[in-house]
Amino acid sequence: MEVIRRFFAGPDQPPPDQAATAPLDPRRVSGEKPAGARRHISSGAAQAKGKGRTTNNDALFLLSGTSDGNDDLPDFGLFCIADGDGEDAAGLKASTLAVRSLGRNIAQGAILDFLEPEPVTHTRSLQEMMRLAIQQANREVRAQAEGRATTLTSALVFDQQMILGHVGDSRAYILSGDEIRQITRDHSLVQELVETGTIDAKEALAHPQRDVLWNAMGKAIDVKVDIHVEAIPRDGFLLLCSDGLWSTLDEEEMRAEAAQHSSPQAYCEALVQKAEQAGAGADVSVVAVYFPEN
Repeated sequence: MEVIRRFFAGPDQPPPDQAATAPLDPRRVSGEKPAGARRHISSGAAQAKGKGRTTNNDALFLLSGTSDGNDDLPDFGLFCIADGDGEDAAGLKASTLAVRSLGRNIAQGAILDFLEPEPVTHTRSLQEMMRLAIQQANREVRAQAEGRATTLTSALVFDQQMILGHVGDSRAYILSGDEIRQITRDHSLVQELVETGTIDAKEALAHPQRDVLWNAMGKAIDVKVDIHVEAIPRDGFLLLCSDGLWSTLDEEEMRAEAAQHSSPQAYCEALVQKAEQAGAGADVSVVAVYFPEN
């Protein structure tokens, strides 16, 4: 059994326990598989501060597991991204609380059950587990983050499907073949204006209230949680990103980079570098999960 856990809380502020989580660099666990061997999901992550910012208030959480043997398990994983509001440490605290709370509750409620020798019968579906875990994370952010808020977009991957939970305006995309598809819907004022035809998508990127969210972790007692169930894309990517990426690069640029990089880590690094070169004003954070063809 191979289990990989990685946690990020901004490029300049590693958590105190980061040294105890190994390996941190996904390239250290890559390697050629014997001919005919089962291929596993792989993941990568990268971050950069927005132009002129002193801290990155995004937090990421990646947890994945694989096994090989006579009775091997399906691949599983939990991947999260959160973008704390503001440009100070309080925003980072909000995003960190969100991903840690979600990671803890999903690990206890679902992932540990994947490892049981006999199937576990749940009274709740994985969708409901995701919803309840996000609501619990919302309560923790409200109680501990000094009145600040954060987005939260997460994906629980197991076997042939993924359960996505979403609050705010971080995004999830699926890239397969020559196509890229946005899964999540932004919980923002400008998205409402776009959907009512008041402004178009191009105007939304430059709108003075483009950062205003009507739904975010920590804002209200009852946060609205969007849940999506998607089939995994064979020989494709799941991409999670903060607004620093999608507000800087368009979907065609994201797709083009995926076509050039089969490694999810290389793909993440290329996206972040391209966003930096384009002068991204918001913090840029990216998580990519690659699903092999077989």
